[in-house]
Amino acid sequence: MPSLPALDQFPTRVASVFARQGRTILIVLPTLDSGAADAGAVELVRCLAQGGYKPIVAAQAGRLVADIAAYGGEFVPLNADTKNPIRILRNAAILARLVRERQCTSIHALGRASAWSACIAARATGATFLTSWYKGFREQNLFKRLYNRVMVRGDRIIAVSEQIAQLVTDRYGTRNNRIWERIAVVPVSIDLNRFNPHNVARERVDAMRRNWDIEVDTKVILVTGRIARRKGHHVVVRAAQRLKKNGLKNFLVVFVGEDRGRSRYTGELWDLVLATGTVDVIRMAAPVNDMAAAYATASVVVSASLQPEGLQRALLEAQAMERTVIVSDLGAGSDVVLSPPVVPQDRITGLRFAADDDAALAGALLRFFAMPEPIQRAIGQRGRKWVLEHFNPQTVAEQVLRLYAQVTDKPGQNRAI
Repeated sequence: MPSLPALDQFPTRVASVFARQGRTILIVLPTLDSGAADAGAVELVRCLAQGGYKPIVAAQAGRLVADIAAYGGEFVPLNADTKNPIRILRNAAILARLVRERQCTSIHALGRASAWSACIAARATGATFLTSWYKGFREQNLFKRLYNRVMVRGDRIIAVSEQIAQLVTDRYGTRNNRIWERIAVVPVSIDLNRFNPHNVARERVDAMRRNWDIEVDTKVILVTGRIARRKGHHVVVRAAQRLKKNGLKNFLVVFVGEDRGRSRYTGELWDLVLATGTVDVIRMAAPVNDMAAAYATASVVVSASLQPEGLQRALLEAQAMERTVIVSDLGAGSDVVLSPPVVPQDRITGLRFAADDDAALAGALLRFFAMPEPIQRAIGQRGRKWVLEHFNPQTVAEQVLRLYAQVTDKPGQNRAI
């Protein structure tokens, strides 16, 4: 999980303009471990503390607890990762007591499991209720749709990308509820010092190659993120098979991500690797601590997601490291990766292919590797410039604090059930 920049890297004018002394915000999420919402909670604490708020985070303990304290937040252990109605009500009572004791003005939920308890607590106490969407949840049945719907009950709904904002509006917006009036798009930020190719020593790249057992002249196709079916790893395996059939030499696909053992997908993935004869070009690596070196080692970074992903930090980190990204049309929107037809060829920061189409992915990879090296470098440089301009910590902090200034000044004005 990427580290976040120190507070002293932010301009003092942000705090002076948006400071709200005495405002206490309760942030609720399932865990503080490795997910997008987990990192989002740390970033939210950093922004709010910088603006003079007092953030309290209620979640299951994880490796990011220390970061909450480091950025000025308070951690309260809570088993909020549950669908059990009794435990949801019990958690709601705990949260309501916290709101009253600490005089919290708002409850901000980052995740569906915790949002139910947070919503009940907010209604019971009169606190402003906010939710954050980090990805597009599947709605394969009526129960899932009802379960997900809690995420649009907020007084304000924060989407991390235009893609997610549009998805929420399409699914839940009607002429009567005017849900689009409650949606705000606030992206995540990237540590631009950590993810800077000029700050990664050659020794770190060499160490990563030794760790992955990769020769110097091997083209590395890096795929990051949790090993899960929705991430489309099987699509990448089939694309690798096509690359071999097309005669591409000296390449290796490296999967870097956690496998939480909640499904049989990893086993199915290995079965597919054996069936497609791609054992020699597929590497499943353990999670990496030095992700900047991992991106620096890669020739290209791929996201083959099969459902709307919102805003993947990995894609921003890769672009910040001046690496070309190749994404499915569900993996990222045009506000994350610039590609035709939104921009002309001389402005692209990556390539795009149709989701769940391994032939299209293989074609995009072949197209990239056929490009002259100066063109590849130019794409990478444009990617870093794009991230510098739109996903820097200062800009994101200002957006977060501006939003909170609105909702804390006028609580409950857009409440929806």
